Amino acid sequence: MSSKRATSLKDVADAAGVSVATVSRLLNGSLQLPPETKERIDKAIRELRYEPNPHARRLSRGRSETIGLVVPDIANPFFATLVAAVEQEADKRGLALSLHATLNRPGREISYVTGLARNHVDGLIFVTNHPDDGELAAVINQAGKVVIVDEDVPNAIVPKLFADNEEGGYLAGRHLADHGHRHIVYIGGPQEMISTRRRFLGLERAFMERGEPFQVTRYEGSFTVEFGRQAARRFIDEGKQATGIFASSDEIAIGLIEVLLAEGVSVPGEVSVIGFDDVGPLHLFAPPLTAIRQPVRALGERALALLLETNWQEPETLRSEELLPVEIVVRNSVAPPSKQ
Repeated sequence: MSSKRATSLKDVADAAGVSVATVSRLLNGSLQLPPETKERIDKAIRELRYEPNPHARRLSRGRSETIGLVVPDIANPFFATLVAAVEQEADKRGLALSLHATLNRPGREISYVTGLARNHVDGLIFVTNHPDDGELAAVINQAGKVVIVDEDVPNAIVPKLFADNEEGGYLAGRHLADHGHRHIVYIGGPQEMISTRRRFLGLERAFMERGEPFQVTRYEGSFTVEFGRQAARRFIDEGKQATGIFASSDEIAIGLIEVLLAEGVSVPGEVSVIGFDDVGPLHLFAPPLTAIRQPVRALGERALALLLETNWQEPETLRSEELLPVEIVVRNSVAPPSKQ
C-alpha cells in the first residue's frame, strides 16, 4: 500500500516560480505582491491542494493563538463550569485552549506554569485552591502573561480576578440576621485563603451593622465534602448551639446537609443553612438551599478578556484586582430560629 506525500510549501513555491520565503510571507500576511505573482501562488495552492500548517504559521508570527488554563479539578462543578466558559470564549475569539488539572498539588501547579511558559502559549489563566508558601508566586512572576482567578496567590504581581467574596459574606449574614439569627457557625476553607477571610469579614460586618449582640463560631479547614461532614458532626457534638450555618462552598454544603439529614437535624426547623457558589444542584436539596451565587461563567469569560487586554509592559496594570458581583438566591433553607 502506498501513501501520497502531502504537498509542501516548497512544492507550491516551485509551481509558482517563486521562493519558499515569498510563499510563507504571503500566507503570513507580511508581504504585498504584484497581483499576477499573487495569482500564480494562489493557483498553485488550489491545484496542488496545499493546506497550510496552522501551528507553523502561528509560530512564524511569534504567537501560538493558544491559551493555557490551569485548574485544581475538572470534576468539581465549579471548576468544570469555569473551564467551559473559558473554552467557549476562546472559541469565539478563534483561540485554542490548553487545559491542565493539578489535583490541587503545588508540585503539579509549578510544573504546569513553568512548562506552559516554555510551550508557546500566549498566556495563562491560573486557578489554585490552597495557600502558597511563596514558591508558586515566584514561579508565576517569572512566567510572563498570567491572570490569577478565583483565589489569590499572594505576592504574585499579575492581574487578579475574583468574585466579590466579602459582599457574598455580607449578603449571607444580612439574610440570617433578617430572620432573627444571632449565633452563627461559619464553615470556611483554609484560613489563609482570601475567600475564607473575606467571606467571614462580610458575614461579621452584616451582624455588626445591626448593633445587637451576636456570636460567630468558626470552623475552617478545606473546601471539600468531607470537611462539610466533619463540620456537621462537630456542630452536633457541640450541642447545636447555633441557629444558623453559613457553609462557604457547594462542596462543604453537600457534606454538611448529608450528615445533618442522616442525624435527623431539621433544616431549617432546627438550624438554617446558607451555601456559597450555587453551581451544584442546591435547588434539588430537601429543602432547596439558599445560597450566594458566584458569577462563575462571567469569571471565565472575563479572565480571558483580561489576559488579552492587559498591557503587559505597564507595571501598574499588573497589580490590578478586579471583583465581579455576587447575588443571593433565596430558597427554603432559612427560617426564624426555633430557639433564641
